[in-house]
Amino acid sequence: MAVQLDGGTNPRKSRKWIALLAGVALVLSACGGGGGTVTAQNEFKPVEQTGGKLTVWVDSTRLAAAQLYQKQNPSVQMDIVTYDGDANGSNYLQTKVSLFNRTGSGWPDVVFSSQNNATTWAVPAKFTAPLNKGLIQQSLLDGWAPGANDPCMVDGTLYCLRNDLSQTVLWYNASLMKQWGYEVPTTWEQYEALGQKVAAEHPGYLVGSAGDTFTPEIYLWAGKCGANQITGPKAVTVNTTSANCTRMASLLDTLIKNRTLAISSVFSSDFGKNHADKILMMPGPAWYGGSVFRETLKVPPGQIAVAPMPQWSGETSPSVGNVGGGTWLLSAHSANLKAATDFLAWVTTSDDYQGKLAPGYPAYGPAAKTWLANQSSSGYYANDIAGPLQAAAGQVWPGWGYGQFSQEAIWASTVTPGLNAGKSIVSMLPEWQNAIVNHARSDGYQVSQ
Repeated sequence: MAVQLDGGTNPRKSRKWIALLAGVALVLSACGGGGGTVTAQNEFKPVEQTGGKLTVWVDSTRLAAAQLYQKQNPSVQMDIVTYDGDANGSNYLQTKVSLFNRTGSGWPDVVFSSQNNATTWAVPAKFTAPLNKGLIQQSLLDGWAPGANDPCMVDGTLYCLRNDLSQTVLWYNASLMKQWGYEVPTTWEQYEALGQKVAAEHPGYLVGSAGDTFTPEIYLWAGKCGANQITGPKAVTVNTTSANCTRMASLLDTLIKNRTLAISSVFSSDFGKNHADKILMMPGPAWYGGSVFRETLKVPPGQIAVAPMPQWSGETSPSVGNVGGGTWLLSAHSANLKAATDFLAWVTTSDDYQGKLAPGYPAYGPAAKTWLANQSSSGYYANDIAGPLQAAAGQVWPGWGYGQFSQEAIWASTVTPGLNAGKSIVSMLPEWQNAIVNHARSDGYQVSQ
């Protein structure tokens, strides 16, 4: 059974995952109507295990995963519910969980969130169950890419599982690069210079886009701009006017001014109409290859290639940004933990979904290898994309954290309007800082500047 919640947008191998699970804690709790609890000793005490239908909430992109699991496991009764996935920081899930906490019912067993900051509210709300305290074997958890599950860790306890990595790389049109005799830039200085050259020699062509709300996660995060350094559960350091922030903002301003950097979203009809066939380069996350170039812009096969993200000259510690990724959470209120944990393990590690069907680079290492092999065998890309993507997976700069507030929403309300009005990003850095500080404080953060 599948339904869709307000705000919604648009599995045969199950038994093997049971062998990978540590054994779900099925000790019955005396309290029948409340939620599972975690004691001071981090011992998870689940609610009474009565079984029943497995309720799974997903966004439209992950709907295929839940449907495949149900197809492969017809004996599992499921309610598959689609919602917006908390896209763009909508807080839909948080709002619903707050309601369920008040009424004492309604919680889904497993839920996908497109946000990597879900633990900032889900743990205090006692919604999400601790996964490394007896629910899932450490041997399975060790398969995730290094640092991938950091957003899910709170005081040494793992409260969610990362779905995919969205590390940034440099996408480029190999055919045009060869035709025009250009070298793929390895530094940001070379990238800016090539943008100036393209503006003069091939006006109308792009070297990137700054028109999406996740623009700072592509450029400023990769440039080690300390706009969002989470230093504790409720502590953040914000400094958007540092040298690292200013030099990247200045680079963006230069390329916006000469029109080699678009200020419309890569998913907009305007971008598709005016720029789809005029992209020389575009820094962006791992999922750009399929979601943007192949599906949205319909770039023909054999043109798009991948290179490492540029670094500032003299930089000895390569850094990249991250755009999305998403997490899976297991409800502490689930009365069907065995089925829920089985699904959670499958949906995050299965080659059938993560390796063969998932649009993004899997956070689970073995599935990522399968995913890369499938990308290579597709014949779509002009080079082997595995090397740059694998390297970038371990280079996401840790100085940009996952606070409860949405950086994308802040950028959209603060910087995007100014860009559309002709303002420079450099001039808006102080305003951006103030907005981040205000949002963080409203969410109870201690702010250092």
